[in-house]
Amino acid sequence: MHTRHWWKLMFLVLAAGFAGVMVIGVGTYRHAPPIPNFVDGSGKIVVSANEILEGQVAFQRLALMEYGSMFGDGAMRGPDFTADALHVVATAATEHETGAPGTAVTRMRLALRTNTFDETTNTVTLPPAVVAAVTDLRTHVAELVGGDGPESITPHGLVSDPTTQQRLADFFFWGAWVCVAERPGTGHSYTHNWPYDPLAGNNPTADVSLWSVLGALGFMLGLGWVLYLYGRFQVPAETAEAGTPNDLPAPSASSLSLFRPSASQRMAYPFFALAAAVMVLQVTAGIFTVHDFVGLVNLFGWQVDDTLPITIVRSWHVQLALFWIASCWIGASLFLLPLMSGGEPRGQARLARVLFAALTLLVAGSTVGIYMGPTGLLGEWWRWFGHQGWEFVEFGRIWQVALLVGFVLWGVIVLRGTPRLVPGGNWWSLPSWLLYSVASITILYLSSFVASPTTNFVIADFWRWCVIHMWVEAFFEVFTTVIVAYILYMMGIMSLQAGSRIVFLATLLFLGSGILGISHNFYWNAKPVAAIALGSVFSTLQVVPLILLTLEAWRFRRGPDHARRRSGDFALAEAFLFLIAVNFWNFLGAGVFGFIINLPIANYFEHGTYLTVNHGHAALMGVYGNLAIAVTLFCARYLLPAARWNARLIRVSFWSLNIGLMLMALLDLLPVGIYQLSDALEHGLWHARTRAFIDSDFFQTATWLRAIGGPIFVVGGVIPIAWFVLSRVRGRKPAGDGGAPQDDAIGPRPAP
Repeated sequence: MHTRHWWKLMFLVLAAGFAGVMVIGVGTYRHAPPIPNFVDGSGKIVVSANEILEGQVAFQRLALMEYGSMFGDGAMRGPDFTADALHVVATAATEHETGAPGTAVTRMRLALRTNTFDETTNTVTLPPAVVAAVTDLRTHVAELVGGDGPESITPHGLVSDPTTQQRLADFFFWGAWVCVAERPGTGHSYTHNWPYDPLAGNNPTADVSLWSVLGALGFMLGLGWVLYLYGRFQVPAETAEAGTPNDLPAPSASSLSLFRPSASQRMAYPFFALAAAVMVLQVTAGIFTVHDFVGLVNLFGWQVDDTLPITIVRSWHVQLALFWIASCWIGASLFLLPLMSGGEPRGQARLARVLFAALTLLVAGSTVGIYMGPTGLLGEWWRWFGHQGWEFVEFGRIWQVALLVGFVLWGVIVLRGTPRLVPGGNWWSLPSWLLYSVASITILYLSSFVASPTTNFVIADFWRWCVIHMWVEAFFEVFTTVIVAYILYMMGIMSLQAGSRIVFLATLLFLGSGILGISHNFYWNAKPVAAIALGSVFSTLQVVPLILLTLEAWRFRRGPDHARRRSGDFALAEAFLFLIAVNFWNFLGAGVFGFIINLPIANYFEHGTYLTVNHGHAALMGVYGNLAIAVTLFCARYLLPAARWNARLIRVSFWSLNIGLMLMALLDLLPVGIYQLSDALEHGLWHARTRAFIDSDFFQTATWLRAIGGPIFVVGGVIPIAWFVLSRVRGRKPAGDGGAPQDDAIGPRPAP
């Protein structure tokens, strides 16, 4: 554990992780399902490769991934288009099967599973029954996207052009073929026989069961090993490490009154205010989204879904969440850098103002573009200024470029505020860790620029997950651990050296499990078996560092100055509350709710159901949302005069946010997810995603029960905390130098 050895361990973890991802990436390109011309027995084209790609472009232009899903990835309002198409084709092909030996179902399964792909001509020859089923599928999709029947997309008549309807059907047929046709040289489909569909003969493979057992074994071994290391190398919280400064005393209100922020530290607050405003918009979009599920789309005569289709409001709900959380983190880094580094370089505040202006423009421009793209107001420019059609990477390419520029500027600010990184300097200080994580977040974002609208969907999805997963489950975790470690130091709970050691250990665990854990996103979107093998082991190991952080949280809670913090003379008590909530949701939302869906055999049946939604809400809001608010309150306590602080209001917001989130999970998301899983086990995923299922009594009742936790979350939680932050923009302390003579307020500075 000596720091001189840290680079060796870090190199091994990164090298192993990215080598594994590279193996999956190479396998994705080499073994991606082809996009062929589907022909009949006479060689006549039934579905052309160009028509499939045109359907994929239409799918993205209309943002249909925000209504339903493809290979299980996307929204839950509508069907999984691959599962739906597979079942329609299997049903129709069964009806059209005649004149061959065996039952019609047996002949249908043989016709669908037999892969006749000819690489030299790029063709797949379809049997007559499947050719006839393609026509039936086109009729079904035309009604689905353009009709007004019970299973039609809302608002009805979304796609009126018959050519676009047919192209979408052709794209969905290709997805169904990928799910059922056997990959050459194997006994399973490109998607390992996902989705489960008893009629089509899709059942989990032996590899799915085998790697589920090995994944559970790996989790138990990994947990035991980490707990051993934890006990072997931990330093008692009550004892300062030999040769290191003692922990700071817990800050009091009187000590914080002496603090005067520097110019760049004052600039942190506008980022928090922007985050508060965006959070209100994001939650409002979520309310509109839920209302669509229960049919409450008429507001005083205004037909909401005609003006704001669910594809739009759901896109806002997802994208704005990332914006307001990121804005809080940027603000926190601006505030903490001068404290970490012992000062700030000249011109730092000016760069912070430029970054704030750029972020504000990005939020406004992308929000408007997300509306204009799918509604057709941008014409052929939909991809550049509107909506790219990918979940979590919604906004147009020009806004992607703007975000990349913002990340680079953020990195420059952090670099300028970081102590020297030269031989003899401290390469493992907390500011250095902060710089590494920001640089990694920026570099990984380059992955989002690889794919184009006509890139094979399977390949494009690989690059999409390289952004989303690597951010959320790897380098975002490192960034937040650095921020939390320094905040705990400022709270008098741990020393800088202990914080650096914890960051190092947590980074090893997060990157060691998180980088290869990306594979659990690749179980069913036509990746090689290696994706299941790696994902089953390393995605379950992602729970281990969350358990470790929970242990650390409770140990810190009993650390130095515990009695003083309990006495009420602890000025950062409200921020500390939110940090405790972060660890609670880390364990429950990210850990427990994530673990129950990560093993391949569970994920095979669960993928594309509300159990994923339950995990996503509990992890994103519970962990990252609470953390964003925690760092905001921590910084605001230093930036605002004591008279402007309102501890009671913040505590009401804390309990309302977390009780409301818990009620939404326990009364709606979790039970609906279990009910949907049960339906998928009985009938297949296609049935669990139908409008009939969504309109069923249990689903509708559970969604209405969200009206218990939702108002508590919004009225008691979101509105008060947003009002608190926004109403104090003009009440900040005047600028000082962020340091002497008020060092008593923040304690000794770390050496550069």
